[in-house]
Amino acid sequence: KMAALEERLLSDGEGGALGSARLSPPPVAESSEALALLEPPPQSNTLMGLPIVAIESILSFLSYDETSQLRLVCKRLDLVCQRMLNQGFLKVERYHNLCQKQVKAQLPRRESERRNHSLARHADILAAVETRLSLLNMTFMKYVDSNLCCFIPGKVIDEIYRVLRYVNSTRAPQRAHEVLQELRDISSMAMEYFDEKIVPILKRKMPGSDVSGRLMGTAPAPGPSTSLTTMQLFSKQNPSRQEVTKLQQQVKVNGTGLTALKREISELRIKAQEQQKQLQDQDQKLLEQTQIIGEQNARLAELERKLREVMESTVGNSSGSGSNEQSPRKRRKAVESTDCPRKSKRLRNRK
Repeated sequence: KMAALEERLLSDGEGGALGSARLSPPPVAESSEALALLEPPPQSNTLMGLPIVAIESILSFLSYDETSQLRLVCKRLDLVCQRMLNQGFLKVERYHNLCQKQVKAQLPRRESERRNHSLARHADILAAVETRLSLLNMTFMKYVDSNLCCFIPGKVIDEIYRVLRYVNSTRAPQRAHEVLQELRDISSMAMEYFDEKIVPILKRKMPGSDVSGRLMGTAPAPGPSTSLTTMQLFSKQNPSRQEVTKLQQQVKVNGTGLTALKREISELRIKAQEQQKQLQDQDQKLLEQTQIIGEQNARLAELERKLREVMESTVGNSSGSGSNEQSPRKRRKAVESTDCPRKSKRLRNRK
């Protein structure tokens, strides 16, 4: 609660330099009936009898989610909460722009140096929040500017403030998808529910819905209204300057979101190329290790062959020395055998 109060005070301009950098939100055009409801009833001692400034000051201590739930109390409190929710969305947009400017001022200008900077994750988270704000703006603010509804999901504003406070207070934040998981979930659910359940009801209340229904629907029955030509119908639907300005703003917001998406895609491509290069380097190292292992195996085989030859040569030398020791005896016996016939011949001759 205290953090939400401090953030609310900063956004209202009561927090020093940070609050003075913001502008007050533009006044929302309100009908005479709404203004009559906003005025306090005469001689009332209840909470609703207080001035609108006092009620807004009291509700500023609550979160935007709790403020959105208080719309069910009565019509006057519903209008007060609608004003606060619309102002809250405009304030969180300004707070995000201020945070993004502060981070970009500290980042280097080179894109290659930004990826290795300590504020790289801060910039990624703020860029993703900018894309999410653009989607919410395109979904809700068209009908908010037409006074058909207010910015309904107050919990989304609280979550955006939580993410921005986390980015400002943390030096090494987590990855963007981990920080923004809750914001993406609740904002996507809010936009889907708004488009499916609430937009069809609001389109019936929009001015010119009957003409667009005739143009988009079936052919009308023949009668006086069929005498209008197609050019006359389109001339009645010529957009005013205000509508053209809104369309230009939406085109600008779409261009900003597209730029952020292109930036994310380029960063993902760069990461994929780096991972592919790392895989190629690992494959090259694996091939070199395989070659080294093959050479080592060949050397081991050569050493085993040489060791076997040495063993065989030593065994052959030991057997050769044994045969040399026996050869003189054999030679003596052979000499004696040859000398015996000679001696017998000499004896015979003497006789």
